[in-house]
Amino acid sequence: MSARAAWRLETLGFTQVYRYEPGKSDWLANGMPVEGKRATVPRAGEVARRDVPTCQLGERVEDVRGRVRAAGWDICLVVTDGSVVLGRLRKEVLDGDGAAVVDDVMEPGPTTIRPDEPLESLVPRLQQRRVQSIVVTLPSGRLIGVVFRDDGARHLEEVRAGDGLRDQAS
Repeated sequence: MSARAAWRLETLGFTQVYRYEPGKSDWLANGMPVEGKRATVPRAGEVARRDVPTCQLGERVEDVRGRVRAAGWDICLVVTDGSVVLGRLRKEVLDGDGAAVVDDVMEPGPTTIRPDEPLESLVPRLQQRRVQSIVVTLPSGRLIGVVFRDDGARHLEEVRAGDGLRDQAS
């Protein structure tokens, strides 16, 4: 089972939850350093915004709303004490019933990607699906941040422009 599923079971009171955690193949997915030709490939972890507001199960929307707005965001990620992503609160929910409890109104298990996801394939996919942003986590489910489609596209353009300048200087 996934790390997120295991953490969710633990938050629901299950005490004996086990999961398999791969080793060597997780190096890139965990955003570890890379060498060689592919080391300069622009990746999601490079542009992920790490200042995304978070909240926890049991909190009231009213309390979360103030923190999210003060931070200038319109979403909040629901995480465990260990920063494992469990869900998301979108703008509509944050604007809704302040007395509601996060557990009852969160979008469980939002789509996530790993920090090693190449922007070259991610940005077009987000554009095609009309998705503005996507959550970035480690394989363990631990939050890295949020990639905004426009940030990814801008970073790709900057990298390409820089490569062109280097080619001209050679």
